[in-house]
Amino acid sequence: MPKPTPTFAFVSSETDDARQAAARLTAIYGQHSLAEAEIVVALGGDGFLLQTLRETMGTDKPVYGMNRGTVGFLMNPFSETDLHKRVEAAVAETIRPLEMHTVTMSGETSVAIAINEVSLFRQTYQAAKIKISVDGKVRLAELICDGVMVATPAGSTAYNLSAHGPILPLDAPLLALTPVSPFRPRRWRGALLSDRSEVRFETLEPEKRPANAAADAKEVVSVLSVTVRESPDQTATLLFDPSHSWNERILAEQFRY
Repeated sequence: MPKPTPTFAFVSSETDDARQAAARLTAIYGQHSLAEAEIVVALGGDGFLLQTLRETMGTDKPVYGMNRGTVGFLMNPFSETDLHKRVEAAVAETIRPLEMHTVTMSGETSVAIAINEVSLFRQTYQAAKIKISVDGKVRLAELICDGVMVATPAGSTAYNLSAHGPILPLDAPLLALTPVSPFRPRRWRGALLSDRSEVRFETLEPEKRPANAAADAKEVVSVLSVTVRESPDQTATLLFDPSHSWNERILAEQFRY
């Protein structure tokens, strides 16, 4: 008995290319609601793919991205042909997001999810001054910098890479702790941490040197403290073509010059 073909929900960013691609694919393969579909196909760039992953988090629905954006590091090449075969042959990778717990200067608390990174950055012309603790132990009593972040393997090729942080394989049980333009200590280049670590940032001299925090695109202003850890229960599944696997792209990126 032939194996039933998977059903798709096509979602796209707001660009003309992405919308037109979604319309053509819908005409070929049909369209199902997010609730009914077995596979979510995201058409756009990396930012839209991250948005789709956040929206489908916890639904157990794999997301297959096709590039209709600018960079598309997390995306598969776009093609209208053999989509069922491509999805059936795809390699599944589990994405484990970070939880960001913040306390602001006004005493407000919030929780947000980040697939790429949690970052702190200076709010004004004054450099931020931050104390960093890992698993309850102070590791850096004072970092003067433009910012600092904790990046997941999925996010290691984004803001983290621009700040000269390490690229991590997607299945590596690691997090990257990376400073942005460190002034003191000038030679500190960050650290690799276990994905079981809990990182706490405390802003020093917050009135003089206010800092904001962001979990991907969700920003919290004037934070006093930020605690970051891997989410214990949230996951998302991302599908990659075998010929365009994440690990191959990681290796290629590290040998670029």
